[in-house]
Amino acid sequence: MTGSGPTSQRPQGDATAPEVPPAPSPAIERANRMSAANMLRSMLPLVVICLLIVAWTSFRQKGDEGVRVVDPATTIQLAAARAGYTVPVPTGLAKDYRPTSARTDAGNAGKGDPVTLEIGYLSPSEEYAGFVVSDDRRATALRAVLDGAKEQGVVDLGGTSWTRATTVRGETALFREADGVTEAVSGSASEHELETVAASVRPYRG
Repeated sequence: MTGSGPTSQRPQGDATAPEVPPAPSPAIERANRMSAANMLRSMLPLVVICLLIVAWTSFRQKGDEGVRVVDPATTIQLAAARAGYTVPVPTGLAKDYRPTSARTDAGNAGKGDPVTLEIGYLSPSEEYAGFVVSDDRRATALRAVLDGAKEQGVVDLGGTSWTRATTVRGETALFREADGVTEAVSGSASEHELETVAASVRPYRG
């Protein structure tokens, strides 16, 4: 005889109630926060700092672009060996006066021939300061500085009197003549820098 009750039992609780998902783990929450957008936002300050460092380094190095520093010692020695006069040269200049050129015609000079020496410097303000000395007042390097220059008086530099002038290019020139030898300092550098070069000129002692 069969029973009158149901043939199967109902599950405990309400079968129609929605299931509650488990709470995400802390690891998953951290992973969700590390989205691409969040990563970009967090990296942005670092990128800006790197760009600032690169820009500053480039700015500091800009003044040195294309500057070729030379050692004028060999050129000076050749001029001193061939010249019929004691060759004066800038001596003891600070390191921020960088020699960028040195020329002399002493290599082709015979006994008694005039000798010209030229040395070019890059001044601390990144401008040109040139020194030239010759026992030929008509030497091309001297004429380039002194021809057409207007004298502006005399200045004492390092215990030596130099004549100040303004060249046809509007630059300051300092020059002096003694015993048939002419020295000149000129260029786009400031008057103070040119005076510094002129005041440093001493007879070359080898």
